[in-house]
Amino acid sequence: CVFELFGRRLPGARRFGVVAGTGRFLQLLADYRFGDDELRFLRDHRVVDATTLRFLEEYRFTGTIHGYREGEAYFPGSPILVVEGTFAEAVVLETLALSVMNHDSAVATAAARMSVAAGDRPLAEMGSRRAQERSAVAAARAAYIAGFAATSNLQAGREWGVPTMGTAAHAWTLLHDTEEDAFRSQVDALGVGTTLLVDTYDIEAGVETAIRVAGSELGGVRIDSGDLPTVAAAVRDQLDRLGATRTKITVTSDLDEFAIAALAASPVDSYGVGTSVVTGSGSPTAGMVYKLVARQDAAGAWVPVAKASTDKASRGGRKAAFRTLDAGTATSELIAVSDGFERMATEVDHPDARPLQVALVEAGETDATALGPEGVARAREHHARVREELPVTALALSRSDPALPTVFVDVA
Repeated sequence: CVFELFGRRLPGARRFGVVAGTGRFLQLLADYRFGDDELRFLRDHRVVDATTLRFLEEYRFTGTIHGYREGEAYFPGSPILVVEGTFAEAVVLETLALSVMNHDSAVATAAARMSVAAGDRPLAEMGSRRAQERSAVAAARAAYIAGFAATSNLQAGREWGVPTMGTAAHAWTLLHDTEEDAFRSQVDALGVGTTLLVDTYDIEAGVETAIRVAGSELGGVRIDSGDLPTVAAAVRDQLDRLGATRTKITVTSDLDEFAIAALAASPVDSYGVGTSVVTGSGSPTAGMVYKLVARQDAAGAWVPVAKASTDKASRGGRKAAFRTLDAGTATSELIAVSDGFERMATEVDHPDARPLQVALVEAGETDATALGPEGVARAREHHARVREELPVTALALSRSDPALPTVFVDVA
């Protein structure tokens, strides 16, 4: 059988999606086993029969998976993962694949839009307190792949190699008798290059105190409240008047891609984003599905199969994906439909197209280059290259049709 993971549409009427979670899925797949406790639960609650229990006890995925590189852009109908194996081996993976890819791709798609809006200004992911504990780590990973520079989640740094950072909390200021005492303690511990949080009480007074304590070489100030464009301009003017011309301004406070875009002309040096990025900025799932698209008949011939119900129809057959290019700019998502990957890759002539799929699992063996921190770094680099080839219309934030049309071609 051949199963395919794809999205029928892009979440939130966005112009492109970002594939994320592939490395996490492959790492989980390598250890995907049914242990004694799981098997005991299934037996005691009569969920499955004895034959199925024996199958699950020995379960190992021995099939093949082709798919988009992590960090790749995707569009409606893109065959993001193509899973080939026996029906039993492949169908068991549905929830695992979808739960990982739907969450991580939703976060990465939102993060990419924020990265586009931020331009050259760095973004820090700070949303762990707004997510389930393991989802927070996954979200930090996905945001980094899609263009964020760092995360406040130390586990994401330890597990996936994502650069980490942190800022002072309001609780630190409130712990001390005065704001000045808090600033002095922080500077004594971390040096004048630190970033002081100046809006616990009055922002103007906070900036004045910060420079009095740390001097004009203070590394930065953070603003977490107020009308940010207005406040940022006032703080920049005040810092310059106090001689702190090189002190940077970081803003936080419920930012999303639209708020970041609205700050483009403001004297802001970096952003911290929390709730919006870890929840997909209004689209917490990518809406991907996992469908059977081909099976072998009794004679071993491939038979395309597809769901045909209203609004949820899919395209049957094994597929290979290409991105057509014109002078280096993407023009379409070209999906060749046939009964064999080899024939599609060698006999379909697309000289001005980039193949999108790579081998992720061969005969049960996972591509190690997609795993761990090294896989994350490769995915981040790949995403940066992919974004450069997208048409400029893909980078707009307004709701619209996908930036590239998906074109299906049949290969005899």
